Amino acid sequence: MSEITHPRDKLWTRNYIFIGIAAFMMAFSFFLLVPTLPFYLRQTFGIGHTMVGFVLSCYVVAVLSIRPFAGFIADSYPRKKVYIAAYTLFALSFIGYFGITDILWMFIALRIFHGFAFGTLSTTGNTLVIDVMPSSRRGEGLGYYGVTGNLAMAFGPMTGLFIIASGSYTLLFATSLTTACTGLLFASLVRPAPRPALPDSRPRPSADRFFMKEGLPACTSLFLLSIPYGMTTSYMALYAAESGIVASSGLFFTVMAAGLIISRLSSGKRVDRGLVTQTIRTGIVIALFGVMCEALLATVAAADLTAGYVVYFASAFLIGYGFGTMFPAFNTLFINLAPNSRRATANATYLTGWDVGIGCGMLLGGALSDHSFATCFTVGTLLVAASLAWFVARVTPHFQKHRVR
Repeated sequence: MSEITHPRDKLWTRNYIFIGIAAFMMAFSFFLLVPTLPFYLRQTFGIGHTMVGFVLSCYVVAVLSIRPFAGFIADSYPRKKVYIAAYTLFALSFIGYFGITDILWMFIALRIFHGFAFGTLSTTGNTLVIDVMPSSRRGEGLGYYGVTGNLAMAFGPMTGLFIIASGSYTLLFATSLTTACTGLLFASLVRPAPRPALPDSRPRPSADRFFMKEGLPACTSLFLLSIPYGMTTSYMALYAAESGIVASSGLFFTVMAAGLIISRLSSGKRVDRGLVTQTIRTGIVIALFGVMCEALLATVAAADLTAGYVVYFASAFLIGYGFGTMFPAFNTLFINLAPNSRRATANATYLTGWDVGIGCGMLLGGALSDHSFATCFTVGTLLVAASLAWFVARVTPHFQKHRVR
């Protein structure tokens, strides 16, 4: 026992730092492209909002499709090896962006492949960080781990938009490739403790190994929440421009990330005190006000541009703070519904609910924005309100009944 626990006790901080840096690099390379690809697609391929939404959603559908299999693989095979293999494919995928400038279906195929790599990488990485964290600090650890993604959200979109302002998409893709390769280097330095052998040596494929049915109610709530989040990350830059907001859209994501970071510093500790469902409810309420501000932006900006700027940045902070509050709590909720042998499956289920909603948000947002962005975010507000009602009525009692820890 000492041979297994000693390295874990001694090196978990080192491993945690390396995983955190690798996660930041992965997220940074991802967020460089989130607000810039809609511009790239319209300028390079000359397609409209609806088609842009379709192309963007293909990536998320690919991530969604691979999640259940990624969870099973990460529970069945050495997690570090799966993590490195996925990170390698994720980094190499950026090479493909340099040569595809006139064939849309090839770009879609590249995005699908990239989505497969990202889905496997994020599922395995999210589970690996839980492996190296002491259970008594899991909520706090997940909160700080999430800050890496929030920092990437702060600087990634801003950097990406600054790069394309110079007219160089080649530099944009080169930056993403370099960042991802740097993250791969740090990922290779992680030295997790050996995992205890499973009773059956390796789990057999079955439906419950790919999706945790105990997490379905919470997955539904998370799905409803992630739709407006996907709308925000994909279309807020275009929406602001149409509303007369001339401030850098990168600054919007910076303010949003600030809210995410500030909330994470305290929400994880609340989760470790057992306030899992209470923390999620608080986060949903705050996010609801943020999405309401988005829905009102065009109207307010048309009446008073100064007030429009206030609403614009208020929505960014509230959405960031609300989602940052609920993220580590939702993750912990799923983990607490599963035994240790199904930890990666629980993470895959959690991330699947998120990815489905993000993909639907991109697709639905593209379709609704052809009518108006205000309509798009009004629908988002209704979805957040529905998620709150569902969470209170169904998810909370279900969690109290079925939790295993």
